[in-house]
Amino acid sequence: MTAVDERDMAGGAVRRRGSGPGLGVVLAAVGIPTFMVTLDNLVVTNALPVIKAELGASLSDLQWFVNAYTLAFAALLLTAAAIGDRLGRRRMFLAGIALFTLASAACALATEPWMLTGARAIQGIGAAAVMPLSLTLLADAVPERLRSAAIGIWGGISGLGVAVGPVVGGAVVDGLNWQWIFWLNVPIGVIAVLLAVRVLSESRGTAKRLDLLGLVLATAGVLSVVWGVVHGADDGWTSPGVLGALIAGVVLLVAFIGWERRTAAPMLPLRLFSVRSFSVVNVVAFTFAVGVFGSVFLLAQFFQIVQGYTPFQSGVRTLPWTAAPLVVAPIAGLIVDRVGSRTLIVAGQFLLATALGWIALITTATTQYGDLVAPFVLAGVGMGLTFAPSASVVMNSVSEADRGVASGTNNTIREVGVAMGVAVLASVFASAGSYDSPTQYTAGLVPAVWTGAAIVATGTIAALLLPGRRRSTV
Repeated sequence: MTAVDERDMAGGAVRRRGSGPGLGVVLAAVGIPTFMVTLDNLVVTNALPVIKAELGASLSDLQWFVNAYTLAFAALLLTAAAIGDRLGRRRMFLAGIALFTLASAACALATEPWMLTGARAIQGIGAAAVMPLSLTLLADAVPERLRSAAIGIWGGISGLGVAVGPVVGGAVVDGLNWQWIFWLNVPIGVIAVLLAVRVLSESRGTAKRLDLLGLVLATAGVLSVVWGVVHGADDGWTSPGVLGALIAGVVLLVAFIGWERRTAAPMLPLRLFSVRSFSVVNVVAFTFAVGVFGSVFLLAQFFQIVQGYTPFQSGVRTLPWTAAPLVVAPIAGLIVDRVGSRTLIVAGQFLLATALGWIALITTATTQYGDLVAPFVLAGVGMGLTFAPSASVVMNSVSEADRGVASGTNNTIREVGVAMGVAVLASVFASAGSYDSPTQYTAGLVPAVWTGAAIVATGTIAALLLPGRRRSTV
């Protein structure tokens, strides 16, 4: 390929396309950190029963071990993307990897629930710089003709973290202890920094003023709503604290939207939502995250609490679900331009909703594992069909200069969905069941998973509104 000089739109720096590192090396540079932060989600989920016992944690604590990470992640994704556009995407990417690595060590050293919650929040801050910028750096580093395939492989790498997370976490918890699921991130983080420094080129987007007020309003609003949902089942939905938190959260989020409409440099550019494909894919991202990850939070504990398996045995039993995207996501990335994003996303969401409904229908305290394999595979295929096409819609809906903030927006909405899913479905669980016995756990699990299936089904309907062909950029 002939090298082409290309001038950076933001800073005027000349970059050479066609003479840089190969696709495989670039994918490794962005993929290793992506793998690390996705690995941590389900690693922690699979270890929750052990952490609950060793730290004396409550159900609320377990939710915050997950939500401290996802809320910090969601709150700072857009700001991290904006700082990357201003100061350099690679520079911000490296800072995120380093912070995530240090916070992982802090998680391993935690001896009280509040300490682990705080360290998980710091992990989320680091991850906020890693995920959106990994996709942006990848899209910037490869030519247009390879972009969809590269995004598909990136989706497969994300899926790899999801797939091996429960197994790796279970093996580590069984063989060592739960702290080592965090210590593992330290050498991976060091390798990731060294590789990114050598391989990735610096790039910038349109530099603009940071929207600090928007950051405060959005963070406080989402945190208030999630806090209210988490504590609603225990304290009562009409208790002053819960009701006050929910009302305050709604008011803050309305104020956030109003501010974003007026400010000259919004954290969340509402103009992006004028593109139908971008708006719809973000609705799908939210409903997908609420339904799936809220269900996974409870299902990951089912094998240990109800069926008596060890963490490693439980992790292995999730593989039919978590490994399927490894195969499906790259294929979806390769065929998305030919088949169309709408077809793949609708199919993926339909399969997910069907799988969750199937799981809820057959699950009892005496359900055999073999009965769950087929719906687990179906759910994994649905996830794989969703990842890469959704990322392609996000990247192709906006201009090159807006890709960083668009990716950050999509990740933010999905992570808010994860936090809301854990909070909402755990509240459904707490209203009908408990951790007291396998029968009580199943009594709460079943209505929670039915709720997740219904939420994903709404995303299936929304996905039908996606355009059938690529839209022009804004």
